[in-house]
Amino acid sequence: MNLQGKIAVVTGGSRGIGRAISLRLAAMGALVYVNYVSRSAAAEETVALIRAQGGQGEIVAFDVADGAAVQRAFKDIIAAAGSVDILVNNAGITRDGLMARMKEEDWDAVLDTNLKGAFLCAKAASREMMKKKWGRIVNISSVSGFAGNPGQVNYSAAKAGLIGLTKAMAREYASRNITVNAVAPGYIETEMTEQLSSEVQEEIKKDILLASFGKAEDIAAAVAYLVSDDGRYVTGQTLHVNGGMYL
Repeated sequence: MNLQGKIAVVTGGSRGIGRAISLRLAAMGALVYVNYVSRSAAAEETVALIRAQGGQGEIVAFDVADGAAVQRAFKDIIAAAGSVDILVNNAGITRDGLMARMKEEDWDAVLDTNLKGAFLCAKAASREMMKKKWGRIVNISSVSGFAGNPGQVNYSAAKAGLIGLTKAMAREYASRNITVNAVAPGYIETEMTEQLSSEVQEEIKKDILLASFGKAEDIAAAVAYLVSDDGRYVTGQTLHVNGGMYL
């Protein structure tokens, strides 16, 4: 799978799943723009790792929920690199709490970043893709968007919304040779899962057929397939990477 000459943007690409995706696409030959909004050190470390493995990476700071900032960022990327060929909408936040006590601002914050942010970035990137009549867009959803998760009505709603967005975009952009797909991770070894007690982790694993958490690299591999020529005939689909947690 070769991405030589392709320009990729990975939102929330500085750590966790986003970092793994950035490293994988860079290893395949793409010039990867690693987006972050608040942790510059993590973004710098990700780009350093990309360059250490012989790849090309750049940092781009913007809030995906800010429409004007998104427009400026993609304009600057295209001016510098000449194109945007691949977009991975990975940026996401959580503001967990039971629905009865959830603050409206916590609902808005999660929907704005996790769903509206994907819309804004895809809209900006697709303009350039349509000119070239080639593009790959991958939205990172979640098992929570399919099964739901108590204490995460905002997160589950946003991740479910990404699936509808993916399908509608796939229909709109297919005639321009732009594929749009989603990847829905299950429980992945990240900073968030590391905060769970060993007892909670073991309880969760009882619901996973493979009885273990996945790795960020498992999600990166799924994204790599979808943006490569191997995945050229796949669009409007969701690839579930959850170890059999959700069937």
